[in-house]
Amino acid sequence: MQVSCSVVIPILNEADAVRELYARLKAEMEKAAAENPFEIIFVDDGSTDASFAILREIAEIDSCVTVIRFRKRYGKTAALAAGFEQAKGKYIITMDGDLQHDPTDIPRFLEKLEEGHDIVCGWRERRVDNVMFRRIPSRIANKAMRRLSKVEIDDFGGGFKGYRATLLREIPLYGGMQRFIPALASSRGARICQIPIKNIPRRYGKSRYGISRVVPVFFDLFRIHFLLTYLQQPLRFFGGPGVAMLLAGLMGAVALAANHFSGASHIMEQHGPLMVVCAVLIVAGIQFIMMGLLGEMILWFSNSKGGNDSAHREYAVAEICWKEFEAQFAESSE
Repeated sequence: MQVSCSVVIPILNEADAVRELYARLKAEMEKAAAENPFEIIFVDDGSTDASFAILREIAEIDSCVTVIRFRKRYGKTAALAAGFEQAKGKYIITMDGDLQHDPTDIPRFLEKLEEGHDIVCGWRERRVDNVMFRRIPSRIANKAMRRLSKVEIDDFGGGFKGYRATLLREIPLYGGMQRFIPALASSRGARICQIPIKNIPRRYGKSRYGISRVVPVFFDLFRIHFLLTYLQQPLRFFGGPGVAMLLAGLMGAVALAANHFSGASHIMEQHGPLMVVCAVLIVAGIQFIMMGLLGEMILWFSNSKGGNDSAHREYAVAEICWKEFEAQFAESSE
């Protein structure tokens, strides 16, 4: 029997919270999933406290619980990727392990997924975080992400989300990309919505995110913009500046040559720096164009070798009604 829902929870030094989290989550999933089987997957991201020992005890007495332990800390993206790979559910719910997410919100996620949405994002409508160091930077980053991705949700960074499992197989995860799954999925035609959720004040531990995240998030935004716009056409990204620099360099070089051969001036004596600038522009333009062509070659090679891997495909399939088609074909052949 297929698992109806998998709950994936990254854990890092949450020994004080995991027992209560498990008890509340187990009780809620037994009500939400009714008679359908479910699973809870904890991913220990290299905890140095007693988190893994507690989780192992829970897994030994509950067959619905799976615990994955990393050898060292790899980060939240890697933890979610490991959980997604292990998950067997039709739907996957992700949440944090610090008790700031309320398991009673899970039925609302499942309801939206059942309605046909591919991603349901939890929106912390009333945040309880620090205004200066958490809420204002987050608001700016979310606004930038909405403009870049054209996805109208208000909380990209929240960890409480629901996914259709088939969609997650099409999106590669690495290097802090978990918060940008909705943006990447939107380029594949995913149906995305958001629901307001409770944002519970932290009772244990301390937040690992602060003002220091501003610079990395800025680079992440640039990376996502590049991936969404030029992932399948790198030559357009490098080719435009390359052609502009090449033309500017060639025009400058032609003008200097015409001026020199007409006897109006001596290039090296009067326009030496300008000649160097033109030469640099020509070389840089050629290099940019070549980088774009190399990107196209790499893209072609990866697609040709990984054609059966959905993460390499340019298209995304919603569903295939092959059995129905096969039945119609059999009737027509008779």
